[in-house]
Amino acid sequence: MEVPETVEIDAGDSPDGSVIWLHGLGADGHDFEPIVPELGLAGALNLRFVFPHAPVRPVTLNGGMAMRAWFDIVTLDRHGPHDEKGLRASAAQLEALVEREISRGIARERIVLAGFSQGGAVAIYLALTCKKPLAGLMALSTYLPLPAALQEEIRNETEGESRDLAIFMAHGTHDAVLPMSLGQESRDVITALGYSVDWHEYPMAHAVCAEEIADIRRWLIDVYAD
Repeated sequence: MEVPETVEIDAGDSPDGSVIWLHGLGADGHDFEPIVPELGLAGALNLRFVFPHAPVRPVTLNGGMAMRAWFDIVTLDRHGPHDEKGLRASAAQLEALVEREISRGIARERIVLAGFSQGGAVAIYLALTCKKPLAGLMALSTYLPLPAALQEEIRNETEGESRDLAIFMAHGTHDAVLPMSLGQESRDVITALGYSVDWHEYPMAHAVCAEEIADIRRWLIDVYAD
């Protein structure tokens, strides 16, 4: 599997953990690059941040305009049609990035999958369906894709296995792009599947705020301290 192009930042010498962080619709791998120094992890953690670029493709919801997207979006209706093929293809690319980090000396149990908005949907999908352990999942202003099909897939593939995955979920109370109700519904479904979710709400729109960055820092330190 060919891996997508990436932007990479090492926060510390000789990284012993990696955070693979997917951007949202229409952005690129540089979108969250400025957050790394804001996390202030120097001296606390030695992490490699990997920010992949999504491919450019037409997006139905945006009138067929071509932009960077992890999969096509036909509708935001939870019960409407979804680009399952595109989602699975991007999840496979994300898994290839995980394997590349392993080949570079990072243990799988030291890799966090992260994503914002559409990128978060891909991160959630892979984190909940992969059979091998990961360090954690960071899902920001996002939602659970293919809810009914994904729930069935998780039950079939991971029945009887541990649900020991650190999960950080956050959403803005004023999000007009992806209403917070989508995030809350996704949180409830994930919790019902047996996972423990560290849920956060912030008075913001479809964005990331300073308080959230501080909470992410604390969460990452906790995850990698285990």
